[in-house]
Amino acid sequence: MARPLRLQFAGALYHVTSRGNRRESIYETDEDRSLFLGVLDDVCEAFNWICHAYCLMGNHYHLLIETPEGNLCHGMRQLNGVYTQRFNRHHSRVGHVFQGRYKAILVEKGAYLLELARYIVLNPVRAEMVRSAVEWPWSSYRATVGYKSDLNALNTDGILLAFGKQRGRAIERYERFVAEGRHQPSPWGKLRNQVYLGSEQFVDELQKRIDDADRLLEIPSAQRRPLAKPLEYYIKVTSSRNEAIVKAYASGNYSMKVIGEFFGLHYSRVSRIVSEAKGKT
Repeated sequence: MARPLRLQFAGALYHVTSRGNRRESIYETDEDRSLFLGVLDDVCEAFNWICHAYCLMGNHYHLLIETPEGNLCHGMRQLNGVYTQRFNRHHSRVGHVFQGRYKAILVEKGAYLLELARYIVLNPVRAEMVRSAVEWPWSSYRATVGYKSDLNALNTDGILLAFGKQRGRAIERYERFVAEGRHQPSPWGKLRNQVYLGSEQFVDELQKRIDDADRLLEIPSAQRRPLAKPLEYYIKVTSSRNEAIVKAYASGNYSMKVIGEFFGLHYSRVSRIVSEAKGKT
């Protein structure tokens, strides 16, 4: 099976996530989380990364990383590899901590930086682990609103400047922005070709970077399809929710989970809707 495309270039912005092997926990204690942040700090310094937001959950993490030198793959190998070694040493274990390769989505900075930063810090709220983002100590939210940062590499200015030049007022607006995002739809409904979150122009510019025909053969077919239409499109061109779900899934550009998040359904319900439609044909 072809590996997912890893497009790297100077100034790229990525939403990165990595899950535990067999969906098991990658942090067993708060000490493990502190250990991970220490490794992330080292990687950001070594590879000149800018971290705009992060959230450490139970069996996975989310990072919003900018790479001024276009070196995501090398840095991620270091991050997951070193943390695995230290986690195993700390718990007297051997073997994999993470499940396969990490997932990286290329993000259009101007349009989606704030939306992704909000989505990331609201993960523990949506999971009902806490009532508000400020209650979760293992995300970038607390540092962004003025608490001491647990990650030296965190760049809160990149987020706050979007809300004003006066820091106090910017923090207030950021807090309100995050609070308003709790019931907003997932940004993954706008994902294009499984690896891009941005406008058609953004995607076109990135695809032009792939100009080596031999390399193109290594790109999964899902990522060589015509530009994916946003999920809102299928609502407009169909007469019912279920028909929109069926057509969106048939496009091949969206997983059942992503479709479910967009329509507010569990992916098992999406699966039944698709199966029932197939049974009628």
